[in-house]
Amino acid sequence: MGEVDAAFIQDLEHRPKLAVIEAEGIPLIDLSLLNSSVDDGAIKGLVSETGDACEKWGFFQVINHGVPPECREKMEVAPSKFFEQSKDEKRKAGRNEVNPMGYCDTEHTKNVRDWKEVFDAAVENPTVIAASDEPDDKESRRALICRWANRKGLHP
Repeated sequence: MGEVDAAFIQDLEHRPKLAVIEAEGIPLIDLSLLNSSVDDGAIKGLVSETGDACEKWGFFQVINHGVPPECREKMEVAPSKFFEQSKDEKRKAGRNEVNPMGYCDTEHTKNVRDWKEVFDAAVENPTVIAASDEPDDKESRRALICRWANRKGLHP
């Protein structure tokens, strides 16, 4: 293998702390309590747990969500088929200055090129969610974007 392009190398201070990641594990959020009658405290606990996972990790795993297996399979197959295409084909669905949705393989984090390619899509009918779990907070947010990322086989 040749040398790695410097555009892909993160400064030491920004690299993941592997000991922390391996020790803590990826957060696992169990949504089963949403399918039963629970008190507000349990819901607030779930909201807090999800918020903590988002702040610390930026992502999490979900179990007992109720999404049918057939639907999950389609959601796994479609992005795989897209990312298996040639770079030229994927770039036909590329995002640009006018359209922020679509394919991109040139994102940067902390001024360093990411080792991934992504496809961003907006949902037609967004889900409206509370901005916080505080009862007096009337602000809401819309869950608008889906992101599929591929790290397999992407090389500088």
